[in-house]
Amino acid sequence: MAVAARGWFLGELLRFFYSLFFPGLIVCGVLCVCLLIVLWGIRLLLQRKKKSGSASKTGKNQTVIAFFHPYCNAGGGGERVLWCALRALQKKYPEAVYVVYTGDADVSGQQILEGAFRRFNIRLTCPVKFVLLRKRYLVEDSLYPHFTLLGQSLGSIFLGWEALMQCVPDVYIDSMGYAFTLPLFRYLGRCRVGSYVHYPTISMDMLSVVKNQNVRFNNAAFITRNPFLSKVKLIYYYLFAFIYGLAGSCSDVVMVNSSWTLNHILSLWKVGNCTNIVYPPCDVQTFLDIPLHNEKTTSGHLLVSIGQFRPEKNHPLQIRAFAKLLNKKEAESLPALKLVLIGGCRNQDDELRVNQLRRLSEDLGVQEDVEFKINIPFDELKNYLSEATVGLHTMWNEHFGIGIVECMAAGTIVLAHNSGGPKLDIVVPHQGERTGFLAESEEDYAETMAHILSMSAEKRLQIRSNARASVSRFSDQEFEVTFLTSVEKLFQ
Repeated sequence: MAVAARGWFLGELLRFFYSLFFPGLIVCGVLCVCLLIVLWGIRLLLQRKKKSGSASKTGKNQTVIAFFHPYCNAGGGGERVLWCALRALQKKYPEAVYVVYTGDADVSGQQILEGAFRRFNIRLTCPVKFVLLRKRYLVEDSLYPHFTLLGQSLGSIFLGWEALMQCVPDVYIDSMGYAFTLPLFRYLGRCRVGSYVHYPTISMDMLSVVKNQNVRFNNAAFITRNPFLSKVKLIYYYLFAFIYGLAGSCSDVVMVNSSWTLNHILSLWKVGNCTNIVYPPCDVQTFLDIPLHNEKTTSGHLLVSIGQFRPEKNHPLQIRAFAKLLNKKEAESLPALKLVLIGGCRNQDDELRVNQLRRLSEDLGVQEDVEFKINIPFDELKNYLSEATVGLHTMWNEHFGIGIVECMAAGTIVLAHNSGGPKLDIVVPHQGERTGFLAESEEDYAETMAHILSMSAEKRLQIRSNARASVSRFSDQEFEVTFLTSVEKLFQ
């Protein structure tokens, strides 16, 4: 009897859901039509804004070229790409209108331009309109302690919407890696869309880290210790990688900054027909003006690090390796040593990281031998590189490494992480000769630094000369040529 009752109940339940199927299908269809009508209306509204925005005082339509770079006042390599790209386009298309979407509300447009000149020695030839984005906090990683990639990506959509509602360009270039803004500008704004990818939001290496349950700054220890949580995170990463690939494939032109980034973008976005390597611009000529002496210092050795104070740069590894080197100094009678960490701070989180690094130096007892130089002018950076013996870099899978190139051009012997762009593109033999060194662990770094410092001045000079000769392919001039060639499709 009970079995029959359950069978009757199940049959009635199926009939009930079946009776709702067609009405539900109709409702879904109506909602889809309404959504399409709304999107079409928004698209027409944005087209009117575009026409009114591109009309000049003379009545002629001007091409509006916009860069999406919410942190354009930061002092990193990504910002150097932005200003060099703007300078190159302004030389070729001086009649166009140039726009930068920025979230830097605490400075004026003129101060941003002055900062670009002070840090990078770059001055633009045409005016730039800065469109202020007040919702930049939506892409701050601190807002999303969990599911950070998803949270920041969804936040970038809202930030992109704010940008689109203020200015509808003809050509849109994402120069910071916010791929989820690309479909917004392409399909709603009807813009020609390009992107310059410094570092993929997610990479196959990140998937392998989670799969192998390795601890990293973006893979907490409590997850690596739990097989179930690791599997859940792996599924989340695979789903995110699929959606990220769909968003990135909306780009008409894709530029990547290294062979490492190229391999990952090709596997994720699958747009090989419109993807090119455009090495970031490095002001190598300015550093090539520094004369190569037989020995840079007589009283000791200066070791420098160049890079924004972000967690992935792994500055703690530099300090720990330096502390190990100082312990070796007593046994090996090395000269006096000083480590100087040079970089930019974008926000309070970066400033907090600097304070943590200072405390780490104190804990290791090396605070007297470690200095921090934050947001320093270009001339001061150049002075430090002219005096340095070793240039340190410790980021795992660095996409490129402009700071490494600058060190090599200045005649500083580079010790970089054995991965990513430094391994594949930069610290590679030049005409069969060594141009620098690679390492991975604290012990590797400490031993290699000791090895470099114990070499003869003549041997160090030979490596410095080889490194300097190898960096011409990363010059501003090379960047301008390859960048303009890549984006030409956007202006046809």
